Amino acid sequence: MRDFTELADVPGPSWPVLTDQFAGSFTGHVVLPPDPEQCRAALLQLQVTARSPLGAITLNTGGILVYDGWLRLYGGSGGGSAGLPSMAEINGFPDAVDPNWRPSEGLIIAHDVLGGVFAMNGMDPEQHGRPGRPGGVIYFSPNTLTWQDMEMGHSEWLTWLLDGGAASHYYDFLWPTWRTEVYALGLREGISVYPFLWSVEGQEDMTATTRKPAPLKQILGMHAALCGQLGLAHPGRLGTEPDFDL
Repeated sequence: MRDFTELADVPGPSWPVLTDQFAGSFTGHVVLPPDPEQCRAALLQLQVTARSPLGAITLNTGGILVYDGWLRLYGGSGGGSAGLPSMAEINGFPDAVDPNWRPSEGLIIAHDVLGGVFAMNGMDPEQHGRPGRPGGVIYFSPNTLTWQDMEMGHSEWLTWLLDGGAASHYYDFLWPTWRTEVYALGLREGISVYPFLWSVEGQEDMTATTRKPAPLKQILGMHAALCGQLGLAHPGRLGTEPDFDL
């Protein structure tokens, strides 16, 4: 297991490059301040270096809000009980750094406000019923309740988001007042939509749906429960979702 110095004190760290990339992006974003101690512990558990964008975000941020808050990228530290969770909390890291622990299904890297989940695959995606290659980014879609292969790695995914990928990816989900509704959310809340997004009615006209704030963990738990009710494969870990029975 590499120590913190080996992971953090590397030539060519990604954070200065990412900072320039964010500064040049037209996609609205906010970088949340880090708690250095939490970030160091998260980097140690992940065992990735600060040369990688994943390591840089883990070490230098408390998360990043992208596309005017629609999408939340997790950083190495969290914002407390009312703030954005940390990567450690979302992925269920052990309380103390454990060299034998790995997120075998995959590492959750972001959620959107509708309960969509971005994750990086583990070493054996097929074993866990997930598409794509090891380390590739996949997306759990609330309008299909299935995982989809984004066909890109983490670095490419970040560039895609900042170059307008978020706007195109979510085009069919948006409604005229979405920014106002997103701005009103707490960082542990999402937007619950009815009729459900996977239904014909939910996909016909987002402006005609009923939407309300709800704890994101409740939305994620509902998605997992709906997969079972509809005869779909269980999606695996979607975040810190509780048991949810329909």
